[in-house]
Amino acid sequence: MRLKPLIAMLAIAVSGTSFADEGMWQPHQLPDLESILKAKGLEIDAKSISKLTEFPMNAVISLGGCTASFVSPKGLVVTNHHCAYGSIQYNSTPENNILENGFLAKTPAEDLPAAPGSRVYVTETVTDVTDKVIKGTEKLSAKARYDALEKNEKALVAECEADKNYRCNVYSFHGGLEFYLIKSLEIKDVRLAYAPAMGVGKYGGDIDNWMWPRHTGDFSFYRAYVGKDGKPAEFSEDNVPYVPDSYLSVSAKGVQEGDFVMVTGYPGRTNRYRIAAEVDYVFNEAYPKSREHNSKYVSLIEENSEDGSKARIAYESTIAGYNNYIKNYGSMIESFNKGTMYERKKQFEQDLTTWINSDRKRKKQYGTVLNDLSTLVAQSQQHNQRDRMLGYVHRSQMISTAISLYRLAYEQQKPDSERESGYQERDLPRIEAGLKRMTRRFDTNVDKAILLHFLELYAALPKQERFAEVDKVFKLENGFDNAKHSALLDKMYANSTLNDEAVRITLSQQAFSELEQNQDPFIQYAKAIFAVMKAEEDKNKALAGKLQAARPQLMSAIIAFNEAQNKPVYADANSTLRVTYGTVGGYSPQDGLVATPFTTLEGLLAKNTNVDPFNAPENLQKQIKAKLYGDYTGGMNTVPVNFLSNVDTTGGNSGSPTLNGKAELVGLLFDGVYESIIGDWDYNPALNRSIHVDSRYMLWVMDKVDNAQNLLDEMKIVK
Repeated sequence: MRLKPLIAMLAIAVSGTSFADEGMWQPHQLPDLESILKAKGLEIDAKSISKLTEFPMNAVISLGGCTASFVSPKGLVVTNHHCAYGSIQYNSTPENNILENGFLAKTPAEDLPAAPGSRVYVTETVTDVTDKVIKGTEKLSAKARYDALEKNEKALVAECEADKNYRCNVYSFHGGLEFYLIKSLEIKDVRLAYAPAMGVGKYGGDIDNWMWPRHTGDFSFYRAYVGKDGKPAEFSEDNVPYVPDSYLSVSAKGVQEGDFVMVTGYPGRTNRYRIAAEVDYVFNEAYPKSREHNSKYVSLIEENSEDGSKARIAYESTIAGYNNYIKNYGSMIESFNKGTMYERKKQFEQDLTTWINSDRKRKKQYGTVLNDLSTLVAQSQQHNQRDRMLGYVHRSQMISTAISLYRLAYEQQKPDSERESGYQERDLPRIEAGLKRMTRRFDTNVDKAILLHFLELYAALPKQERFAEVDKVFKLENGFDNAKHSALLDKMYANSTLNDEAVRITLSQQAFSELEQNQDPFIQYAKAIFAVMKAEEDKNKALAGKLQAARPQLMSAIIAFNEAQNKPVYADANSTLRVTYGTVGGYSPQDGLVATPFTTLEGLLAKNTNVDPFNAPENLQKQIKAKLYGDYTGGMNTVPVNFLSNVDTTGGNSGSPTLNGKAELVGLLFDGVYESIIGDWDYNPALNRSIHVDSRYMLWVMDKVDNAQNLLDEMKIVK
């Protein structure tokens, strides 16, 4: 069943203004929300926000995992410090640790190349291709359906990418009820222009992550470059800064409590329409186990690399990412155990079932959809422990690299259109970039320690839950012995050349017949497990094909049910451009506590200990003590650092521009409060709060602390 036009449903769903500011809206939905947006404080035409080629939407860009925006006519891009973290780490050495000390290019000529594979994506068109994607799949099931959908999507992408300047992807909405083809200009030369010191960009570190009050200057700047013809090009000294069609003005006035704000960005993924069985598994099994193993992963890195060493710097970005997930999962588990989400999910399914069964036509159409999906979900969880533990074993960079190289060679035997997604010609630059990044993000001793630990956990699984091919290579048939297997890994690493970038690049260009003969122990492992892993992949595709048929049916029922109850209808986040709106304001995290919406320079100084992670730069402290606020107070008696709003966001929104009613940049979204992390699964208007770095603090640091006048001069600052 095709989804009704969303405008028709929105006319019902938003007919009143009593519901919370919930929803991550697709731009084309916004004109129907205009009355609400105008009432809250939007001053520009809502129709302009729905047009991707017009201001302000054409100034908002994706970094492929984070959001950013153009803030000058010279390709200057602002995003979060933690979004640029990998590039800052990539350019750091023990002798010149810009991760710790910060970096400023006084001229574009001094900009540093970002980490290999860094991209800027400017979304230009979004096209409904549902009919083309599902064509010919109506009577298919299981793997045949999966393959047919994938074939149709690949054909659409190939046609779209006939112009090599673009990156195109087909995205599923509402569980597979709708499909949209998104075409984005792919800028391939991205450089680091400015990053404040760690004591600004990551002030508070993992201790303050997801917490309020917060005092983090989570911002950095890239610059996008193109060829002299204005078209995307690989890195070259001859390239010139990209001239965007529009860019955002940056407000030195900022916002006040109660002000309207909207966030435009690329939220990663939410799961608000998942069924109770999925919620039960994720919160009682998957998240607790992942949190346990991720914590061990970080401790293994730290135990096998000294602070400030080349090895530790290589893994700083990895540590930051894992610590983020550890705290994220911890909050979600805590909120789940305290809250009533699971009970409400079960009640919703009971109410949905009652509603379906109360009408003969609905019962005929939707009567079995919930049970059908529940059965398939149970099948998908059948070997979860095995899949989890082998997944951690395969996180060894030597193993993951070998598997990727082997699969690449295998797929390149086929015509491009028949290759597995991820290994087509369009994917080769991404693969090569990953092989290059490994050079500065790998250490043998760390990788070996991680692999040894997770091999032990894998070996502890029942024999019937392990793969004989894996056991044979790692000699696990008779169990795990630390000394024996440590010696085995020592030998494998000593006999491997995959830690050499030139070797990796050469192997990525070899024919399958040649690579199969390579005696590198990790390549041989990839060869040994390929057949069984491919068989498992095919089983999973067959199951996915069934899920791709079942989930849209349930979503169709849920949408019709919500529509009947006058509830808002929006699609789960899926890394596509969305707009969310709300107001600046605090919240009450627990009985007896009220969090105000702003933090200040004085609060930052009070928190400072001069010990990591509360070690603000000396010059910053000096400016605060002297009360040298400049023109960045916006009517307050000090400079605000961070602020809270109730906009509905999630991971991927990091770096998203926070705009006022005139579409001026008043901040950058970079986090959420601890109590709102569960918002990926469950929206709570009382606790859902996002954290933004205030544009006034960003400008103040650039001006008073880091003397980044060259960048300020090319930006349009509203005072």
